[in-house]
Amino acid sequence: MRAAPTILHLDMDAFFAAVEQAAKPSLRGKPVIVGGLGPRGVVATASYEARRFGVRSAMPMAQARRLAPNAAYLVPRFTVYRSVSLRVMELLGRLSPLVEPLSLDEAFVDLEAGGAAYDGATARSVGERLRRDIREVTGLTGSVGLAGSKMLAKIASEEAKPDGLVVIEPGTERALLAPMGVRTLPGVGPATEEHLRRAGMTTVADLAEAGEDELVRLLGRAHGVSLHAMALGRDDRPVVAERDAKSVSVEDTFDVDLHDRVRVRWEVERLAERCVRRLRAAGRSGRTVVLKVRRYDFSTLTRSETLRGPTDDPVVVREAAARLLDAVDTTGGVRLLGVGVSGLADYTQEDLFAQASAGVVPDGPAGSAEGPGPVAVEGAAVPGGAGGSAGTERVAGRADAVDAVDAVVGTDRAARADVVGRADRGLDGAPPPGEPPPGGSGRPEGPGPEARGGGEGVPGERHWAAGADVRHAVHGAGWVQGSGVGRVTVRFEEPWSAPGRVRTFRTDDPQLEPSDPLPLVGGGPQPVPSGTDPTGPPGGDGAPGADGGARP
Repeated sequence: MRAAPTILHLDMDAFFAAVEQAAKPSLRGKPVIVGGLGPRGVVATASYEARRFGVRSAMPMAQARRLAPNAAYLVPRFTVYRSVSLRVMELLGRLSPLVEPLSLDEAFVDLEAGGAAYDGATARSVGERLRRDIREVTGLTGSVGLAGSKMLAKIASEEAKPDGLVVIEPGTERALLAPMGVRTLPGVGPATEEHLRRAGMTTVADLAEAGEDELVRLLGRAHGVSLHAMALGRDDRPVVAERDAKSVSVEDTFDVDLHDRVRVRWEVERLAERCVRRLRAAGRSGRTVVLKVRRYDFSTLTRSETLRGPTDDPVVVREAAARLLDAVDTTGGVRLLGVGVSGLADYTQEDLFAQASAGVVPDGPAGSAEGPGPVAVEGAAVPGGAGGSAGTERVAGRADAVDAVDAVVGTDRAARADVVGRADRGLDGAPPPGEPPPGGSGRPEGPGPEARGGGEGVPGERHWAAGADVRHAVHGAGWVQGSGVGRVTVRFEEPWSAPGRVRTFRTDDPQLEPSDPLPLVGGGPQPVPSGTDPTGPPGGDGAPGADGGARP
């Protein structure tokens, strides 16, 4: 613990939804929900107006539609979110060399390391100035927490939401934490909360009074010791600007379970190629190929194969993934597929071409088969993906968080490719340019038409994703409000204009074209961070699906 509140935690307010409201004047002050629009999609972010109806991040999209049927439902535009995130992270990088991005919209900053603050007064001044700068540069709001530790700074930013600033002065943390629920502390999820409740502990004060020995008895040494320290307000974790990646992976969830073995194999090969593109973008190679299969009953199998040396060869990874698939029974149907690479290195073994045809013996299960159960999603940082912890679903938009900020804060490039992301919901699934969509819940994030698919169907009519940027030869810039039955509805407006008019066209109208996003604040187009993966974060059950349309 520090003697001054010089650790800052920034959390942008309802980030994805706020960006969409800033870009679309007709949605300001109205409920906006961003996420996967397919039958198996989940909510990535809900605006504060939508939260009044009970909509929350990680909620199934079908439930959100029941709670807020008249909200605007949009697919994520990760290119836009990254560009806005880059500007925010640039501001943080000016405060200190120690910036630890947690996601596109969240980061810790060590103000003391940058000489920006040395006591409570200077820290508060820095926080207020940061909030003003963010609003000026992006037009958005962020909440700031300041404290002597990372845990307390994050709690402070939560208390500050929305659009506020809270400072926890050292020495006051015990009194602040005491009445809070045990879920306030990092590492306490629903299962631990219930276990503690049965032991008569519901508040942080209860944990502090129970003592370390009792918590160790209940939860085990590692968890018990750390939980007791946090209950006393102690957290000595430093702000770390660089992280080592453990794996790189991508995955897709399908609107309709796949039964055709040929189609399943094709999807695995496509995922393997996407994974290698992400691996190469990070300047890394890997030695272990991992396949993740979630079946129709939600049971999840993870299989891995270790090669003789690290590789970034798409043929090697693709064929290894195909061999792993051969050992998995997909008879009942496949809900999700993922391919990952772990055992990362900074070099490649040039003599690996023989492995593409060699009979390499798989390692066997990298994780045990999980019984039927709900898809795991949450609103905090979770490990996930085809590599790493088996069966854990990533949450939207957080997996590639560090991609957008590498050049600014000096984060290790491999960390950007690591698929350990914060929630909000694995919303990727975009095929490379020119490649047919997977026919499931994955949809391209980019603004443009793609063939509509469904499960194992053949791609059909041209499709425009809700929220995508477009430009009409006559009416100018706008965004897709909805599409279907051969028609697309577009609202023509710009971030700095009044709410615009709505017009409907044929989906194949030659005068209607995809467009680059307009800047939220004047000054020309916002830059797309160099070196980022254009396909967005790895897919999951929150992957954008069939167009549900926006209802501003």
